[in-house]
Amino acid sequence: MDYPTPHIKATPEDFGRTVLMPGDPLRSKFIAENFLENAKLVNNVRGVQGYTGTYKGVKVSVMASGMGIPSIGIYSYELFNVFGVENIMRIGSAGAMRADIKLRDIVIAQGACTDSNFGDHYHLPGKFAPIASFEMLRKAVEACEQIGATYHVGNVLSDDVFYNDEDGMPEILTMVPAWQKMGVMAAEMEAAGLYMTAARAQKNALCICTISDQLLTDEHLSSEERQTSFREMMQVALETAVKLEK
Repeated sequence: MDYPTPHIKATPEDFGRTVLMPGDPLRSKFIAENFLENAKLVNNVRGVQGYTGTYKGVKVSVMASGMGIPSIGIYSYELFNVFGVENIMRIGSAGAMRADIKLRDIVIAQGACTDSNFGDHYHLPGKFAPIASFEMLRKAVEACEQIGATYHVGNVLSDDVFYNDEDGMPEILTMVPAWQKMGVMAAEMEAAGLYMTAARAQKNALCICTISDQLLTDEHLSSEERQTSFREMMQVALETAVKLEK
């Protein structure tokens, strides 16, 4: 595949070695405007905004992934295999499934369970276990401790369905007890696909999320609170990107 691709109109030189991937294009814009120096828009195909600038002197990119495994699968595949990106960090929101994980806490996905069939296209003689890059995970933990963020490391669920067929309620609400008994700490919708794409490309990936919903207590952050609460996670991701260059 040559560049530009159907989804990214850019060149390999437009991206840093590390790309931060929020789901929301507007969050990409927010990070670029509030954290990066000399940020430049390098992609806007389908409104999926991608920017590259510097953070503490390190070239870093941020580009949206959209929602769900199929979407992040497309963008991460192209970034890894066409544009030469080495590290992708998903930064987003998650719903906590453990009582000790509170709103605004950070969860770092060491592994990612899923109910998706995404892995079937690799034609493996079994089930693949999607896991994070240990080096990225280790440096993200260092960044959390450096800035004093409350964090949890463990397994997450990358759910493939948001609304269930019965009554339009979030699908995860019916699934919490089953996954909770296996120690899964939170639910989101992209990490497993990102980890599989990275493994196939022999590249590195990590998912860092802020808890926006506590599924056991029915607590939720408002859209305004999400905007301000996610700044700590963004800082952790950017500090991790810097550490990866050292």
